[in-house]
Parts: sequence; C-alpha cells; structure tokens
Amino acid sequence: MTEEEPGPELLELWSRVFGFARTGETETLAAYVDAGISPNLTNDKGDTLVMLAAYHGHAATVTALLERGADPNRLNDRGQSPLAGAVFKAEPEVINALLAGNADPNAGEPSAVDTARMFGNTELIARLEP
Repeated sequence: MTEEEPGPELLELWSRVFGFARTGETETLAAYVDAGISPNLTNDKGDTLVMLAAYHGHAATVTALLERGADPNRLNDRGQSPLAGAVFKAEPEVINALLAGNADPNAGEPSAVDTARMFGNTELIARLEP
C-alpha cells in the first residue's frame, strides 16, 4: 500500500460519512467533521459531502457543512455544482441554504441557471441571475 492509498478502515469510515450526508444525519456528520474529517471530502466521483446532502434534499446538513468550511462551489468530476443538483431535484430549502452560503449560480456545466432554464423555472431563473 502506498501513502496515497487509504486502508480498508479509512475507506469504510469514509463510506459511513458519505452515507450520513446522503441520509441527512446532520448531527452525526457534523461531529465527524468537527473531529477532523474534511468538510470537502470527495468520493470516487468527485462528489463532496455538500453535493450529496444537497442532491438528497438535506438543507440542514448542507448548512452545517457550509458552517464548517465546506466549499459550496466545488464541482464533481462531471462538472456539476451542488446548487445545480439542488435546482435539478427542485429542493427550495437546499437552494436557499446554498445561496446563503455563497454558492455561485453560474458555476458548473450545466450551471444552476442553465438547469433552471432547462426546466422553464422562470421564478428561479430570476432569483439566480444577477
């Protein structure tokens, strides 16, 4: 095993942490981040904890991660942003949390603005465009 390759124990821990983001276990996830897990941890697809929490509709988890230094604009390996994911999933509370955390509506491909346009959501387009 090289220095870059995490051991099975660490991989299992990371798997649990990503699961907490997906299921919205805010307090548990926050405790792990407070104990030293990076708020910008990414999985094998480049998805951050914020991306997973946002995509699965967990606004409180998104907020907790942002309060702990997570980057709201970090793109995954497909160039997608957490905000675009929240727009795609039509998650208004998550959108609010990300915008409050300084998410960029123009980040990523497609961006959150482009995603709102794709779905013809004129109210959201007006809110996301400067």
